[in-house]
Amino acid sequence: MSPQVTEARPRDREATRERILQAARTLFGEQGYEQVTVRMIAAAADANIALVGRYFGSKAGLFGAVLQGEPTFSALFEGDEKDLPRKLAEYTAERMHRPPDSPILRTLERSAGHPEVHAVARERLITAVIEPLKARLSGPDAHARARMATAVLLGVGATRRRLGPEEPTPADVDRLTAVFKACLGV
Repeated sequence: MSPQVTEARPRDREATRERILQAARTLFGEQGYEQVTVRMIAAAADANIALVGRYFGSKAGLFGAVLQGEPTFSALFEGDEKDLPRKLAEYTAERMHRPPDSPILRTLERSAGHPEVHAVARERLITAVIEPLKARLSGPDAHARARMATAVLLGVGATRRRLGPEEPTPADVDRLTAVFKACLGV
């Protein structure tokens, strides 16, 4: 075999994998996890359905790969530890009013209880929120404090979905800052 043929295959595989990821991102974002099938994703990606399984293992595995490409909270956790409660409060207050900008994160909010998504969502929550937050905290019980702050973050989204959006006030941000200070112990 010539070197050109062996070099072309990985590019084709990577291009196909990327087409599948993009198709999944679009379909999950537009229709939600439950409504999208692997067959729909493969068709939209112009790929063989077996390749979805080969590259991602399952629909849930593909959803997990899509989540890995989504924005994280890392920018919120940068800077001085003493500023962290206020930054988290401002972010959380904004989530009271509107959902995340990402259609995939909105899909995750809606589908987190789905049995196929549960493990993927749990892993993403640990790796994208709890562990990076824990790494920013000094002192004892950093894991417990990070979990508590994460519960507040998630609780605001759950409340907005059930009661509707509400425009936050400066007093809301002040109260949330106090809550995050208590949660984080800073």
